[in-house]
Amino acid sequence: MPVAGQVWEIVLLKTNQTLNYLDVISSDDILGNLFEQVEKTLDLLKSKYLVSVIGYKGLYRNETLEYPEEALREAVTNAVVHRDYVGAHTQIKVYPDRLVLWNEGGLPSGMKIDDLKKSHASKPRNELIADVFFKAGLIETWGRGTVKIIEECKKAGLPEPEFKEEFGGFSVYFYKKTDFYSEDNLKKLGLNQRQIKLALYIKENKSANLSSLEGIMPDVSRKTLYRDLRELADKNILKATGAKKLRIYEPVK
Repeated sequence: MPVAGQVWEIVLLKTNQTLNYLDVISSDDILGNLFEQVEKTLDLLKSKYLVSVIGYKGLYRNETLEYPEEALREAVTNAVVHRDYVGAHTQIKVYPDRLVLWNEGGLPSGMKIDDLKKSHASKPRNELIADVFFKAGLIETWGRGTVKIIEECKKAGLPEPEFKEEFGGFSVYFYKKTDFYSEDNLKKLGLNQRQIKLALYIKENKSANLSSLEGIMPDVSRKTLYRDLRELADKNILKATGAKKLRIYEPVK
């Protein structure tokens, strides 16, 4: 059982692009026994790499980490339990819009990514470590860690985290809250540039009808505009109310 000398690497990046060492703002290596690795990693994330939102409940000040602490703890603990200790260091990359934890070693044979979104059989790569962590109270129930990560992110109002097998290992992607009507998000929803322009205009102006939209897109036929608007409504990006000729389009969020 590896207890010391194993390294976690944390890197803070200034852009959302894939890792370019010219974009590194700060980095740290974490050493220690397995219990220390968990606590040191979480402490460093909270104190140096992540932002806490300050709020008040009555007279009392409270701080909320930008990613839920319980979800991060679960991901870090799972990484220790499931890591292939013959391979590379565990890595955490903190981007402006996301946090990615990568761990050496893929999923157990026969297990799929979709299985992680529901209660599933526990197949820890390192059973002795898993047993020690369970008895120490660091693992509540085997086979439920990824479900807890999803639940905690949803509870915090964040997008559902992603689990991926990549680069010979396993990654957990945590995402920040996003503006639904940002151009990047609309692209991810499969919209073309014309549809994005329509959605952004209606979001900015609160509502619009077909005639007003013809004014901002004079080179686009009425038939094409209507088809785009209908598709935006079908995708629940816009809300359409009223009869066809008098129809008003509004943002849904």
